[in-house]
Amino acid sequence: MFNFKIIQEYGNARLGVVKTRHGKFKTPVFIPVATLACVRALDKRDLDEMGAEVILANTYHLFLRPGDELIKKLGGLHKFMNYDKPIVTDSGGFQAFSLGFGMEHGVGKIANNIFLEGLKEIPIRKGEKWASVDDEGVTFKNHISGEIVRLTPRKSMEIQSNLGSDIIFALDECTSPLSDKDYTARALERTHRWAEECLKHYNKKQALFGVVQGGEFKDLRIKSAKFMAEKDFAGFGIGGSLGKSKQDMLNIIEWVVPLLPDEKPRHLLGIGAVEDLFNCVERGIDMFDCVAPARWARRGHLYVSPTEGGNVKNKFRIHIQNAKFKEDGNPIDRECDCYVCQNYSRAYLRHLYVSNELTYFRLASYHNVYFILRLMDRIREAIKENRFYELKKEWLGYV
Repeated sequence: MFNFKIIQEYGNARLGVVKTRHGKFKTPVFIPVATLACVRALDKRDLDEMGAEVILANTYHLFLRPGDELIKKLGGLHKFMNYDKPIVTDSGGFQAFSLGFGMEHGVGKIANNIFLEGLKEIPIRKGEKWASVDDEGVTFKNHISGEIVRLTPRKSMEIQSNLGSDIIFALDECTSPLSDKDYTARALERTHRWAEECLKHYNKKQALFGVVQGGEFKDLRIKSAKFMAEKDFAGFGIGGSLGKSKQDMLNIIEWVVPLLPDEKPRHLLGIGAVEDLFNCVERGIDMFDCVAPARWARRGHLYVSPTEGGNVKNKFRIHIQNAKFKEDGNPIDRECDCYVCQNYSRAYLRHLYVSNELTYFRLASYHNVYFILRLMDRIREAIKENRFYELKKEWLGYV
């Protein structure tokens, strides 16, 4: 069972509801990433308390460990991780990039940005790639055992069927922003052939999304969007290289969105910075996923709202290791009503972080994920009340 209903529109921004076999979730939505069937440092009770309505798990990594067949034997991903709400799984296509050209070129999805959000704090390891793509699929070097493993469109569908997720993605080739147009065009043809193969072999109890590719090239993106729109997908992802700047990413969305069916949801894969959420919702994106909140938390970066000094320049974050927080008795964010902000100070969080206490990772991750989920609540509310641009200006300082 899968259904998407648009409740209200404000310009290109849409307020909607997605219904799946395991319940529903409101859109636009930020989906916390549970790579190995777990949002790092958090459990089901945490996710329920903070109001998470859907999560995304990683097909490739669960295939390697503990294995999709084991998860199926134990009742599927929902039972395995004791999660009774909707679960999305990706196809493994992003790992083909991140372990392939991402490593070889030393780039993320946007060329002048390091993975996720563009800060130079997390360098990408550049070196020999661990994945290579051919017309039939992807060959990986298993980072756990060193063995060679193979992922094809049919195999991706089989793995995701074994996992039992509600929304799945067709296997695609996620291209590098440094790939030229000739290579990107060939990769696009592969992605389109793989999409057709996935449509033949997926579990019809699951909702299959196709992925629009084409890199930074307008004609290729338009070609891909038209191709995907004609196929019987439940929704669409926008993936691959998103150009060489955030403006390139926005251009790509503006090219693609008008060509996709209005009645189906659009998922921007792997994007989740505060500024991006506003700008992409404004352009008609319904779903986002990103590891950013928990990953930045583990590295000491905690989200704060504009009233606490959060802005586009500092990515709405403070670094808790800063000496000025040593004696700061305030919560991370005085506007935040999460469990952490209601019970602990910046001074205490800083103490835990510099002491490398495990409790820090849970508390920081809890705050960051909660913060983004509440921001999405505010965005949905603003769309409903026809004041989206007021909220955007309040946060970003521009419309």
